[in-house]
Amino acid sequence: MNAQTRQLNINQERLKHRVEALSQIGKISETGVCRLALSREDREAVDLVKLWMEESGMTARIDHFGNLIGRLDGKNPDAPILMIGSHIDSQPYGGRFDGVIGVLGGIEAVQTLAEQNVLPDHPIEVVAFCDEEGCRFQKGLFGSRGILGKLEPGELERTDKNGVTRRQALIDFGCDPEQFGQSEYPRGSIGAFLELHIEQGPILESLNRPVGIVSGISGPLWWTVEFAGFAGHAGSVPMALRQDALLGAAKAIVALNDIAKQDLSAPTVGTVGHLEVFPDSRNIIPERVRFTVDLRDIDLARRNERERQLRQAIEQIASECGLTYTITEDTNSEPRYCDERIKQMMREESAGMQLDVPELMSGPFHDALALSYVCEYGMIFVRCKNGISHNPLEFASCEDIALGTELLYRTVLRMALK
Repeated sequence: MNAQTRQLNINQERLKHRVEALSQIGKISETGVCRLALSREDREAVDLVKLWMEESGMTARIDHFGNLIGRLDGKNPDAPILMIGSHIDSQPYGGRFDGVIGVLGGIEAVQTLAEQNVLPDHPIEVVAFCDEEGCRFQKGLFGSRGILGKLEPGELERTDKNGVTRRQALIDFGCDPEQFGQSEYPRGSIGAFLELHIEQGPILESLNRPVGIVSGISGPLWWTVEFAGFAGHAGSVPMALRQDALLGAAKAIVALNDIAKQDLSAPTVGTVGHLEVFPDSRNIIPERVRFTVDLRDIDLARRNERERQLRQAIEQIASECGLTYTITEDTNSEPRYCDERIKQMMREESAGMQLDVPELMSGPFHDALALSYVCEYGMIFVRCKNGISHNPLEFASCEDIALGTELLYRTVLRMALK
């Protein structure tokens, strides 16, 4: 039984139209998009989604962190907020659905409430968080951490590949970093958080299930590692005398891969996705290399052991290659588990929809990870073809998205009337 044969409250065609319309902004191929955080394309997308928020009956604003926030006051506007959100910024080589269905699905849920003449007891906010991806300034969850007062020193001075600081990008976007305090949420003001997202993995497809309930989010550890050696002529310095920083980086990347793969039954994953070489010339031995490390696991003790092994490997590689090194920790979060009460609501509503819904962990992090530190949270996953994401081939059917959004709507309805 699919979305077409089930009785849906949400408007599947309206949702499909909005997903397709948003995919035209930052389009880089037939199916790919590039909407980097705080870019011109990001602002164009924010302005369009803001109109849809207002069409749904919400008031909408852009805060000083670059978040787009739609709000429906409800019967008691001073009650803790039921927040729904995700992001609409993308990777530089991204797909159409990552984050997007969570924002547009949230708008659809609120619009359906209005069309059903339901006035919630609690205020509801739908948020398109700024810079969830972290690819432009090499640190993500910016907007969701920002509203919680969790930004770290130096974040505004991080630069993109063109030397633009995050501070300047925010100002260009229309924000004022000097007014961040006005955009932070007081402790206790957010009662719960819900997020709808594509799975970004193959489990739902392997089970032939359109929708899943998330049990928790793996803890990400992000580093920036820099090796420093000595530049020399590629044609004259003997191999035994070289201090090649790129050679050290290459060995460290292989070490990370081996460490993450040592137990293939475990969900440990390790990735190097960004690398900079200086002086970056074909006939100069690299003097400095900077690269990122992304290490994740749902078991914190196991992740900590893998971290220890990697630190030891980097120390040994630096010694063998005559290099010095630094490791800068950019992100460090333990696994965060979803609220049992919210999961039970989702189970009950899924049964009412005649959906057989599995429960699964999330390897990727989401804005829900940041919100989990201040309120209870729940997540819904939608099946994506071949588990592909962060790639133009990313695909989720409109029928599956509609089912996920319907489950989101029914969960919102339960939570908003309590």
